[in-house]
Amino acid sequence: MKTENRKRIVGVRFTTKEYEQIEKKWKDSTCRKLSEYLRKIIFNKPIVATYRNKSLDDLMTEMIQLKKELNGIGNNFNQVVKKLHTLHQIPEFRQWLEGYEAEKNLLLNKVEEIKNVTGKIGEQWLQ
Repeated sequence: MKTENRKRIVGVRFTTKEYEQIEKKWKDSTCRKLSEYLRKIIFNKPIVATYRNKSLDDLMTEMIQLKKELNGIGNNFNQVVKKLHTLHQIPEFRQWLEGYEAEKNLLLNKVEEIKNVTGKIGEQWLQ
């Protein structure tokens, strides 16, 4: 089935109050875009209304940012350890590397754990 691109634009003017009402109903739905919401109304398609927990939304925003930062830290840490492995002929570095290899693995395991938990919460949040 070939999907047809939308080429036609319809402009509709609303009062501020009318627009606020439409916007509130749209944000209380699962529709991601206002245009999607309006098409469903116009064509009498079902609209799934949902209650969004603002504090959970805020938490998810923070968790997503934290996940990105932790991934960056983990990647940087991994790159440093790989560089240091080239210095393995110096005995002090060898001991240091072995100690920090364990720390790296612990860090990466925790980052992976956070990614998994964030993913699970994200799936619930998107429903």
